[in-house]
Amino acid sequence: MNTPWTHTTVLLNEAVEALLSGSTDAAGTYVDATFGRGGHARAILARLGPQGKLIAFDKDAEAVAEAARISDARFSIRHQGFRSLGELPDASVDGLLMDLGVSSPQIDNPVRGFSFRFDGPLDMRMDTTRGESVAEWLATAELQQIAEVIRDYGEERFAVQVAKAIVARRQERGPISTTTELAELVAGTVKTREQGQNPATRTFQAFRIFINAELEELQQALEASLSVLKPGGRLAVISFHSLEDRIVKQFIAKHSKEVYDRRAPFAAPKVMKLNALERIKPSDDEVRGNPRSRSAILRVAERTEAS
Repeated sequence: MNTPWTHTTVLLNEAVEALLSGSTDAAGTYVDATFGRGGHARAILARLGPQGKLIAFDKDAEAVAEAARISDARFSIRHQGFRSLGELPDASVDGLLMDLGVSSPQIDNPVRGFSFRFDGPLDMRMDTTRGESVAEWLATAELQQIAEVIRDYGEERFAVQVAKAIVARRQERGPISTTTELAELVAGTVKTREQGQNPATRTFQAFRIFINAELEELQQALEASLSVLKPGGRLAVISFHSLEDRIVKQFIAKHSKEVYDRRAPFAAPKVMKLNALERIKPSDDEVRGNPRSRSAILRVAERTEAS
């Protein structure tokens, strides 16, 4: 699918190197859990040997269409979110990459409704073939639920005020249906803002995360990784905001230590399932060339042998 919107892959070399553990002729099975526009996938395929295999997941139909352009017998794509990782056989994967967040083509295409910078339908669904849009949800959601979503997923301190403004607007003039309407309403409600940040940033982030159940899906995928990774297999996760990174950090920390049962002090501890390896940030050069990479954090762990 040819579109005017391009995507610059973040932490491309670092993520692929971490995933493949320095191998130059990998013959294993790898998973790109968020294909996007295929930057990481193509780089992984370039490093795989003839017997290697790459399985990609993405719930965005446009990403799946882009994946169809890859003519390589070693590659396959599933039109599913990465919550479906658990469908893969146990201990079948040598490396698993998750590149979280939204791709540039999704942000820059007004029709997708992800950005307050463009006027478009207030959609924000990653998978436009199912589920309700943000506009549809806001048309009926209770004030308390709207406020909780903005507070919990956007960490917006004016969450209640924004929610009240949305409900008042709905009662007076009907539901909000476009990104511009929402952005202008939030700008009129949030009187103070972080330097250089649009006042609608946190609200848009909150609605996107909620409508796509992003954090719940991430937690499910991380848990599935423990089953599908082989001993010695690598887990590499790129996150772009604190809510995602906190989940990844805590998950790796939880499974990177032995657990003792205080009720049975002489029993053998439960062995750790992961070894935490690296935390990598984009270089200054990458941030200068792609400002959207500035908040990215790559965390890398390895599945332990004795678990």
